[in-house]
Amino acid sequence: MSAPELIRIVSRDSPMALAQVERVRAELAALHPQIATTVVPVKTTGDKWMGDLAQVEGKGAFTKEVDAALVAGEADLAVHCVKDVPADRPLPAGTTFAAFLKRDDIRDALIHPGGLSLDQLPPGARIGTSSVRRIAQLAASHPHLRCVPFRGNANRRLDKLASGEADALLLAASGLERIGRMDVITEVLSPEQMMPPIGAGILALQCREDDTALIETVSDLGHPDTHREATAERMFLHVLQGHCNSPIAGYAKAERSGELSLRACVFTPDGKTVLNAHEWAGRLDPATLGTSVAVALLRQGARDLIDSIPHGPGCPA
Repeated sequence: MSAPELIRIVSRDSPMALAQVERVRAELAALHPQIATTVVPVKTTGDKWMGDLAQVEGKGAFTKEVDAALVAGEADLAVHCVKDVPADRPLPAGTTFAAFLKRDDIRDALIHPGGLSLDQLPPGARIGTSSVRRIAQLAASHPHLRCVPFRGNANRRLDKLASGEADALLLAASGLERIGRMDVITEVLSPEQMMPPIGAGILALQCREDDTALIETVSDLGHPDTHREATAERMFLHVLQGHCNSPIAGYAKAERSGELSLRACVFTPDGKTVLNAHEWAGRLDPATLGTSVAVALLRQGARDLIDSIPHGPGCPA
């Protein structure tokens, strides 16, 4: 089967998303130098809407327009951050993930202009974040801090911090690395300090299911361990059926031995209740591991906890 001569890559038009596309283009060029690529940037609902995401599409706010361009044949390949792709419902009909690139850093980073660590921040310090996952964990571990809503791309959030709209900021370390702003990081938080979102640090390549030549071409970019981790994490979230206001966190880790584990938590928004599960796959495949960890949390009461949190009009019920 002959490889395509040109691949049209669709992505959000934010600086970080376009930097992610450049990584894909570079990896494609290294493996298939004869293939030309072009970028089809789109502005998504999530990029245009600066309010609460639950009022629009939830996580789908960052993928709907990208998916539409792919399904309509306006592009051949979509690049997504896995953490932005809803797992409580299937991918758009006729599309599939062709590859998961090697995972980047899963951790969150603190940015404080004065160089203070998270534990050094004084009572009442304002943390810029709109993430329900971060808000719940900070409420549990640092209840003396105050979270203030922060939306927009990473550069815009850094500008808001510089203008004094918050005292400190939490962002994904991998995102800052992608846009070349590692210099602003004060402290990188361990997953024990701040558990990451499902799919953290993973870029996925999405194609139309019938585009077999392209799938075969880009599958070479896939990373087997990342594929296993993403599969376990997304199945976990699918079984749990969390919505965009649910503080859910977790990560799978493939060891050098081949062993795969998954640790996950569900929180109440105020951080006062934390349900925790951690399992090793043993002989289980990744999807079964994700299911098993979700069931362990459901046995602890995760369903009632999730359902007790208002969804918002943009969240799927």
